[in-house]
Amino acid sequence: MVMRIFVTGPAGVGKTTLVERVAREVDRWGYIVGGVITREVRRGGRRVGFKITALDTGEEGTLASVRGTSHLPGVPFGKYVVHVDEIDRVAVPAIRRAIVEADLIVIDEIGPMEYKSDEFIRAVGEALKSKKPLLGVVHRKFIDRFRPLGEVHTLSFENRNAEFGIILDRVMKELKGIRG
Repeated sequence: MVMRIFVTGPAGVGKTTLVERVAREVDRWGYIVGGVITREVRRGGRRVGFKITALDTGEEGTLASVRGTSHLPGVPFGKYVVHVDEIDRVAVPAIRRAIVEADLIVIDEIGPMEYKSDEFIRAVGEALKSKKPLLGVVHRKFIDRFRPLGEVHTLSFENRNAEFGIILDRVMKELKGIRG
């Protein structure tokens, strides 16, 4: 069975940081990492949105912004507007390129904002059907959907460093097994 690791946990616990650290280590060992990372955008100490970055090209897009702070069209979501066009422009092609070109697919994050995009949902499905190892951050509201598909690692402030080592070890063993 192909490796599927899903990281979840409360906001601010370090899920994206962990996945980025794993991706950097995997890259350092000469493997190709593709997919997408989501980061908070802060101004004056306040979160004003989220940006998405393609791991292979560095291309960025605005996933979501606080209502009234962006000229981009979008779908209302709580205090945010989700910019589906940006998800489709940056995240979807990055995931699809990773399915073809990468040794490890990274998808950060799979959650309710991203699921406003039908193309994103399709791309995640394609990644899950592929034969490539996948490391994903899954929003806690969605984790039960993904639990049957792979290993779930729930991060806390207490275990996040240990989990980094466990996940990195698991990913490296999988990648070395693929390359022989």
